[in-house]
Amino acid sequence: MTNYLLIYRADPAAMAAMPEPTPEQAAEMMDAWNGWAARAGDAIVNFGDPTAAVSPGADPTVGGYSLLKADSYDEIAALLEGHPHTAMGGTIDVYETQPVAGG
Repeated sequence: MTNYLLIYRADPAAMAAMPEPTPEQAAEMMDAWNGWAARAGDAIVNFGDPTAAVSPGADPTVGGYSLLKADSYDEIAALLEGHPHTAMGGTIDVYETQPVAGG
């Protein structure tokens, strides 16, 4: 199995311009994320967290991450179909983690 790092990206200006969700909308968003997590199941190594850029030069479009495991990128791509982050207009970068030589 290979680990894949997912980086969730979104335009910070567009995100800031979005109105604050109602409690019902917030619950729907959480339901969508929980539904995706249930579908991904054991592929999730680390569900991840939202992020905020704090160092000089950090990319403000990065808004969170997850770490998944799968036998191939195709499996990851299938898990990302209908992902709640892309449904909200964001994008997801996928990186295959590489083992450290001698480690």
